[in-house]
Amino acid sequence: MARILITGGAGFIAGALARRLSENSENYVVIVDNLVTGNANNIPRKNSNIRFVKGDVNHFEDISGVFCSGGFDYVFHYAALVGVQRTLNNPVQVLDDINGIRNILNLSKNTGVKRIYFASSSEVYGEPVEIPQHEHTTPLNSRLPYAIVKNAGEAYLRAYQQEYGLEFTIFRFFNTYGPGQSDDFVVSRFLRAAISKSEITIYGNGRQSRTFLYIEDNIDATVRIFEESLFVNDVVNIGSDHEVSILQLAEAVKSVCGSNSAITHLPPLKEGDMTRRKPDIEKMKSVLKKDLCSLELGLTNILTTWGSTENVRN
Repeated sequence: MARILITGGAGFIAGALARRLSENSENYVVIVDNLVTGNANNIPRKNSNIRFVKGDVNHFEDISGVFCSGGFDYVFHYAALVGVQRTLNNPVQVLDDINGIRNILNLSKNTGVKRIYFASSSEVYGEPVEIPQHEHTTPLNSRLPYAIVKNAGEAYLRAYQQEYGLEFTIFRFFNTYGPGQSDDFVVSRFLRAAISKSEITIYGNGRQSRTFLYIEDNIDATVRIFEESLFVNDVVNIGSDHEVSILQLAEAVKSVCGSNSAITHLPPLKEGDMTRRKPDIEKMKSVLKKDLCSLELGLTNILTTWGSTENVRN
């Protein structure tokens, strides 16, 4: 049986990962989360091979006991302070996450963990100097605290692999969306506004572009990489290659919802709102070997899960 630790497991992506891994009876999954940005509703409850521990990975005393009793084979380190506004408003708290990275790495090397899977971010690329953004040719040039922490985490993983032989795989996540995501993120926020016929607010002119990956495609890719031991000591972009502007996203949300919500514009964010993001996903495509979920289908799936489709159409 593989014993797996997922930090930040009450988060949107990590919770979905925990559900998928716990569906395999050969896995035993332990979730650690302090529930500051995570949601207890994201923690799977129905499977007996999953356990939740409330704790903060940034505090050694919280996490050391989990490692000592866990005997983990693999660690998915997904715990982090997330959300654009939250991370911009709390830079010191963001930087504290470096303590969590060091705790996880030190405890992993000392307790026989075979490999760490690290949730990095598209934010490490900063403003694009090439499109698509390739894992090994695009410079990492963001100066924001959140991106600095992710970049430092990647550097720590490489250092521990070189010095101690601790294996890793880095996932650089581009915008993932789906049911269960909090309203701190753009897709959920736009959908809530459209459903309630409220204004959909956009920072700046809306021409800034992103790609949006449906949660099931994210989990399909990362679980397959885990199960087949792919991209060991390597980094993989996890995202979509279909680029849309934020204004186009708002229009797509209105169309799927059948909403007449007005789109209004707020002043641009002073920092943190990059003009473009589009990953090179050849590595991810080689793993999935299938078409990605379209934005329109993904939005419809969220509405169906929310049970709101009938109400929106009427």
